[in-house]
Amino acid sequence: MTIKEVYKHCWILTGKKYAYILAISNTGNLINTYWGPQLPDINDYPKPENYNAISSFDSEYESMPEEFPVPEKMKFSEPCLMLNFMDGTRDLQLLFIRYHIQNDKLVLVLKDEVQNLELLLNYHLFEEEDVIKKWVVIKNNNSETVHFDRIFSGNIVLPSKKEYYVTHLYGQWNHEFNQDRIKIPYGKLVLESRRLTSSHQHSPGIILHEKSVSEFSGSSYFCIFGWSGNWKISIEKNSFNLTRVAAGINDFDFSWSLETGQEFISPPMYIGAAAAGFNEVSIRLHSFVNHYLLPKPNIEKKVLFNSWEATQFEVNILQQKKLADIAANIGVELFVLDDGWFHGRRSDQSGLGDWWPDEHKFPNGLKELSDYVHRLGMDFGLWIEPEMVNPDSDLYRKHPDWILHFSKRKPTLARNQMILNITKPEVQEYLINRLTKVISETGVEFIKWDMNRNVSEPGDPSVDGVLNKQIWVRYTESFYKLWDQLRSQFPEIVFQTCSGGGGRSDYGMLTRADQIWVSDNTDPTERLTIQEGFSLIYPASVMEAWVTDMGVDYQSLDYRFLVSMMGVLGIGADISRWNEEDKQIAKGWINWYKKFRTIIQKGDQYRLLSPSQGGYAAVQYVDQDKNKGVVFYIRSYVPQTDPAPVIYLRGLEKTSNYRINELDVIKSGAAWLTDGFRYELNQNYSGQIFTIEKISSDRLTVR
Repeated sequence: MTIKEVYKHCWILTGKKYAYILAISNTGNLINTYWGPQLPDINDYPKPENYNAISSFDSEYESMPEEFPVPEKMKFSEPCLMLNFMDGTRDLQLLFIRYHIQNDKLVLVLKDEVQNLELLLNYHLFEEEDVIKKWVVIKNNNSETVHFDRIFSGNIVLPSKKEYYVTHLYGQWNHEFNQDRIKIPYGKLVLESRRLTSSHQHSPGIILHEKSVSEFSGSSYFCIFGWSGNWKISIEKNSFNLTRVAAGINDFDFSWSLETGQEFISPPMYIGAAAAGFNEVSIRLHSFVNHYLLPKPNIEKKVLFNSWEATQFEVNILQQKKLADIAANIGVELFVLDDGWFHGRRSDQSGLGDWWPDEHKFPNGLKELSDYVHRLGMDFGLWIEPEMVNPDSDLYRKHPDWILHFSKRKPTLARNQMILNITKPEVQEYLINRLTKVISETGVEFIKWDMNRNVSEPGDPSVDGVLNKQIWVRYTESFYKLWDQLRSQFPEIVFQTCSGGGGRSDYGMLTRADQIWVSDNTDPTERLTIQEGFSLIYPASVMEAWVTDMGVDYQSLDYRFLVSMMGVLGIGADISRWNEEDKQIAKGWINWYKKFRTIIQKGDQYRLLSPSQGGYAAVQYVDQDKNKGVVFYIRSYVPQTDPAPVIYLRGLEKTSNYRINELDVIKSGAAWLTDGFRYELNQNYSGQIFTIEKISSDRLTVR
């Protein structure tokens, strides 16, 4: 059994290698008594300590590893809830009431008896990946409304009073997923988004670790928040060297009124411990996403062509057919018509909101193009941006009140567009009807859903006063509702999430989206570091990577393919300008990718050489059975005097023998790990792929 009560009021969650223990303390508080590698015997785990006040200034809570801290008594750390009762009370005094275990799920019920408010702390253990999903349900059984100014999903306490560091991902549009490592200071460190989406600026996930941790060694703890709207992760270290981490919906400009009999279900957070460096964290999270989060966990992602760079807004039926002919000839499996296809879309200044085919560009509708693409043996995909509207559109002229806005302020334009208030039922209905019609009439197998701006004037004048502060949560819930309804109506469609690149990359989206457009930056050398950072918490199976015309003057087509084949391969270049040699190069690489994509998309990924630490990068993928593998070895810019690095392979069975086919060398998995190999790339912006296969003993020959 993965979850059990080991003695009264003490529960252990046991995964494949790690354990997480909860107990009720001598003060009646729920605490986390252990989090780390499994120990041989249940009696080896520490029992709850007795917690007592240190002084009249420092209460027992200063050193208590509380599981879900709330405001009460002399607590001064960050609480998971901030609330107001109608009688003026702003704290909670929670008592443990009961628990429930069902297979891999645990629910602990805490209650404030005086205020009649219940908290259900939920835990879902994914044993194989050693990931724990945590969320809270708040039930108001009070006779009056309760007002919340903060609702976090949970809290973790790092298990020893050590010096910790946090590694997180930061960036901006066109430069996402940079890695940053910060020593956790005394006080509070906050990572967040206030932009209505998870944002380009910070990714809602962190890894906490000791200073000595590396790619393949050292202990760490991860915390990923699964939400596509405003979020906040607060890391706090107090003077007693206790480090706490709380994650949840951002409390910036937030308020929530919970009426009598209502409940609030928080978004989930995902946590886990690891003992073998960052790569163990990544492999487990990749497996977790692939097996448990993705809506279509078993599909292989197809090679796509996207029309944007070839045509931008100047699309028409004849030119798209010509592009489709070329795409089909080089082996593309999915043809995606990007922006510019809908009514009045002449530039980014018009058309958004009018989701039907432009009568001049497609006089016979989109089905003519879709049918043509299907006859060529490809799927057909479509770009949409449903949350947006241009002032120059039929929709806005008819319904100017349908946008997010403040009644006495002029709406702020960004990219010449405004954000629709999708919390309104009539807006939801309009979008569902329009999108359903165009998808049904056209015959679509793929949707690219974009969002090309951040928020301003986040208001709804039809909602009274402080209730407007619920808009942040209600918007994201409404956004999810749109996705869920379309997925339900069109279960066969593959959905991509995009927000000017990686501005909406998060585990909340990955319960709905099949893949992510990682960045609008498609320069292959710059993509190396973007893709490396992305791989910290996201798998290759969701990482769209395109071959485009960026860097074409000094980066060969072969080089651009090598970088893009590390994820879900796409072509975004203007293929109408390719000569026959270019087409043959593309055709060759696409055929190669189709043979090996299962390993790349579903295998274990190992970051062997980091592009952020020099001019070389190497990424290895190994299939689940450890029979085959692929290594991408890249040289970007390196001074000619620098020697090639040694590449040490990972993830192979130590006692089995493996051949690197391109070297025609056979060694044991242990030897490839300890000895590695060196391979000279003689020019900058070049690369080499190595394929690995296990060799059975009867195929070995003495050399």
